[in-house]
Amino acid sequence: MTRSANEVMQDIVYAAIVDALAALKAASKGVPNTLLRDINAIHVNSTFADLPRELQAAITASVRSAFTRLLKEGYSVTNPAAPAPVRREPQHPPRGPRPGDRGHRRDGPGPRKPPGGGNRPSGGRPKPRGR
Repeated sequence: MTRSANEVMQDIVYAAIVDALAALKAASKGVPNTLLRDINAIHVNSTFADLPRELQAAITASVRSAFTRLLKEGYSVTNPAAPAPVRREPQHPPRGPRPGDRGHRRDGPGPRKPPGGGNRPSGGRPKPRGR
């Protein structure tokens, strides 16, 4: 009987959670306050390195067994170490603007400065100041 990917993944996640809880209990060495402290230390911004060593080992083992189980069930698992194919662009020299292109000024100087030579929108003259 074949099982759906959903059922297989549910079993894998359930087993990983049970293994993680057992690892947390083992890390606390039976002391309830230590167990609570370890659980409370896990939050959204926790990294793998922040977890107790026992929990890290349990997660690593769960991931290995999950991939093995998926392969045994007949699902395809790709190698994450394989680089993604690189799409290469053809090596053509860059093309400049062609004659007749709009917005391109073929000859002559660049944009003109406003009268008065400044960068002010008022034409370069300072605005009169009130008394």
